[in-house]
Formats: sequence, structure tokens, C-alpha cells
Amino acid sequence: MEFRIERSALTEAVSWAARVLPVRSPVPVLGGLLLDTEAGSGDGTGTGAGRLRISGLDYEASARIDVEADVLRPGKVLVMGRRLLDICKVLPDGPVECAVEGSRFTVSGDGARFGLSVLPLDDYPALPPLPQVRGAVDAELFAAAVADVAVAAGRDDTLPVLTGIRLGLDGDTMTLAATDRYRFAVRTLPWKAAAPGESADVIVSARRLTEIARSLGRSGLVSVALDAGSAGFEHAGMRTTVRLLEGRLPRHDKLFALEDPAVAVVDRARLTEAAKRVSVVADGDSPVQMTFSRADASVTLRAGYEDDVASQRLPATLEGAEELTVAFNPAYLADALASFTGPALRLQLLGAGQRALITDGASTDGAGTDTHRHLLMSVRPQLV
Repeated sequence: MEFRIERSALTEAVSWAARVLPVRSPVPVLGGLLLDTEAGSGDGTGTGAGRLRISGLDYEASARIDVEADVLRPGKVLVMGRRLLDICKVLPDGPVECAVEGSRFTVSGDGARFGLSVLPLDDYPALPPLPQVRGAVDAELFAAAVADVAVAAGRDDTLPVLTGIRLGLDGDTMTLAATDRYRFAVRTLPWKAAAPGESADVIVSARRLTEIARSLGRSGLVSVALDAGSAGFEHAGMRTTVRLLEGRLPRHDKLFALEDPAVAVVDRARLTEAAKRVSVVADGDSPVQMTFSRADASVTLRAGYEDDVASQRLPATLEGAEELTVAFNPAYLADALASFTGPALRLQLLGAGQRALITDGASTDGAGTDTHRHLLMSVRPQLV
């Protein structure tokens, strides 16, 4: 094997494939990246653009990326992936020459030269195939939606299903949802189904799906593939698969249907800054308290206790109650507010210790017309 490629292109490709490599594994070859080259001209002379394919996998996920390279001698080689990535990061800018020389894989450019030992190809498992493609979704919308709901996913690995994101397909609508039992985030977005009536309801690791969505680019369409045990995503020469989590998340429909809530509307940017400001005195998980007043058309945020306190008052409208006080875990509130981008937020409130639903301020009802909804449990406010 021998090929030439720009250092930046090689580094990006190796970095993308190396995302799925295990930090440590009892099977050494799973720390490897498989490099497979094919001459574009068909004569093996390097006179035409060829293809370099880099693949990696562990027990839960796989990644494969194709990039153009000037291939002089086609072939395959398996090398330690993280070591190759470290080398790529310190190579000088410009063209890089790579070749297999006996039992060594060499990487050189602008006078710098590195050698890597070759791993046994026969011991390397085959990459899992891409499941059946169900349709495609806009890459930018998909990445934003995954980021919006991932903040609500659990971090406790003893409850694996709560560390996942529900990916639901129903006709021309994709639904993403996540919950850790204390909050529940849902995003719906349009997508292009491969066949009429396409439907699915699966759970994908929130950490894996976040990495995938971030890495697939911000333009074009992402192909979504699903089968009984795995999900696959493909975009612009990049293909990745991830094993599904077992179980189901609780349905959000009834949770989000609040009966006769009070409704407050407040400027998103000012509320976000105020919550961040007063939270500096909120020790541990002590809450941020929000008191809405219809008569004063305001909301007052408070945090802390005894002499260590903070407060800020903002304009806000309130309907359905004269005054109402709720309180939230400051970290959960910050995550929820940061996941919205519109100019105003609409809060449907039942009162202290009960559910609160946050949506974009342009919403006129809570019956599912919002593309982004975030449910928080209010805690009992403390005296300040």
C-alpha cells in the first residue's frame, strides 16, 4: 500500500473514524483503524484520484469515512488508531506520503517521518452493515434537535434506557425525546421518509447520537437507517452505526398536557442572563425561585438564603393567576433555557412542586404544535 494525501484531509478523516475507538479494550485490534485504498484510475499508477477508506469500531458503534487520495499501490493496513491520530496532529502542513514497508506503516511529510507497527488484519472483525435506510433529514436541523433534547438525558448508567434519546418516525415527522425523570425534552422536525407510512420507535445512546450529529456536518441530508438492533447514519462519505438501547422511554403526551395552567411570557435572553446571575449564590442544588406577578407585569428571580442572596426583577406577563411562585434546580433551568433560541419563552405553570412546560413564546397552545418543548419539575421554594 502507498498513497499521498493532504495532511488536513488525513487528520480530519482519522479523527472522525477514531471517535468510536474504545479507550481501553481487552481485544487489542479494536484499538485499530483499518485503512483501505483503491486506485481511481484502475491501473495502480497513481495517475488518477483514488479512494482512502478509514474504518473503526468497538462493541457498540462503528464509523467509516471515504476521502480522496492519490493511490500509488492499493492495499489494506490495520494500525493503532489513537497513535495515528496523534501523529497526524503534529505532522507539518502540506502533502503526506503513507506506505506499508514490511511490518511497518510509515507516515512522512516535509522532512518528518513516523513509523507504526502493523496489527494483524485476520483478527479484525468485519464492520457491521448499514441497516435499512428509512429516509433522510436535514443535517443542520438534526444536529440542533439532538443538542436540544440531549441535555435532559440521564447520566446514570445503572438505568441505561434513561441515558438514551428516543428516535421516533411517524410519516413525515421525526420526534426526538429524552428524560432523566426530573425533566423531559422533546423536539419534532420534518424529514423525508423513504416510503409512505414509515414508522419506528427506538432508543439511541444520547452520548453517541450527540457525537454523530455534531460530526456529520451542517449541510445537506443525513440518511437514517434502522433495524431491530442498530441505527445507522450516512452523510457526505461518512457512515456510522450504533447499537440500540433496550427498553422504552415513558410517553410524554399526558405529561405535557397541563390542565388549566397559568401562562407566563418573558424575554428569553434576559431570563437566561438573570437565572445565571442569581445562581451564583445557589449552593449545591438549592433552587432558583421565580415569582410572577400579573399586577406588576413582572417576574422576580431569587436564590440563596440568610445573608447570601441574590435577586433580579424582569418584565413578564402572566395570565390565569394573579401571582404564582415556582422554583427550579439551577442547573436544570440553565440547560432548559439554553436549548431555546427564540426571542421569548412561554411558560405553562401549575405551581410549586408541580410540572412546568417551557416552549417558544410564539406558541399559542400546548397541544403539540411546538417543535421544541421542555418539561421541568418545580421544587418547593425555600425562604430567602
